Amino acid sequence: MSRKSTEASLVYSSEFGRMCPECARPIAKCICRNNRMTPAGDGVVRIRRETKGRGGKTVTVISGVPLDSSAVKVLAAELKKICGAGGALKDGVIEIQGDHCTAVMQELERRGFRVKRAGG
Repeated sequence: MSRKSTEASLVYSSEFGRMCPECARPIAKCICRNNRMTPAGDGVVRIRRETKGRGGKTVTVISGVPLDSSAVKVLAAELKKICGAGGALKDGVIEIQGDHCTAVMQELERRGFRVKRAGG
């Protein structure tokens, strides 16, 4: 049985964080993808409300946005501005502080995305 030279590649380092599996550099310094990490999915943006693990605080989570990483960063900033709240962008998932599901859904539909409300 021939074995390809695909040994277990490093995907996370405690020193640098997430690592690119192709060039073995930190994601921030990746040369092979140029940080074009597009999430694989069905093209539907899912919006859900979470409180678990956040000390009772409510967070609106937006996942599955079919854009590259720089466009998702710009979209996250614009959505935070529209909602008048803070938030974060973690691994292509946008988190906005507070329950802003309806405002986010309306804005994303206005921009032409297919949007679904996920969760309960």
